[in-house]
Amino acid sequence: MFNVLLYEPEIPPNTGNSIRLCANTGCHLHLIGHLGFNLEEPQLKRAGLDYHDLARVSLHEDVAACLAAIGPTRLFVIETDGAKGHHEARFQPGDSFLFGRETSGLPESVTATLPPHERLRIPMRPSNRSLNLSNAVAVVVYEAWRQNGFG
Repeated sequence: MFNVLLYEPEIPPNTGNSIRLCANTGCHLHLIGHLGFNLEEPQLKRAGLDYHDLARVSLHEDVAACLAAIGPTRLFVIETDGAKGHHEARFQPGDSFLFGRETSGLPESVTATLPPHERLRIPMRPSNRSLNLSNAVAVVVYEAWRQNGFG
């Protein structure tokens, strides 16, 4: 269905929640770069409940390796300063959504190397900084899935 790409996630429960979300929506979760935790972390396991075996999760050294493994895909980068709202994009099966670290987003060294892509934001109050990573993943995945008839 869709690919969820988490760049160097730092907080185990966010990744666990994303594993559970991907298992329930048919998305493929891609974990990129250095993880801020061990995949056997109890908090990750607890957040993912018994969905770990139902989710497709792949590990990649960097974004380039991840995109090469996925193959042809439209890449959407989800950032707080994205050019348009996520709800304005027209998603298709096979699209990929890249999310940055919880504390610092995507570094310029990564965004400068990406092929042309769309930068999207999730609307929120102007005085706020960001959403929780796993909540942001859920918002984007469910909008994409909704647009495609939950098929």
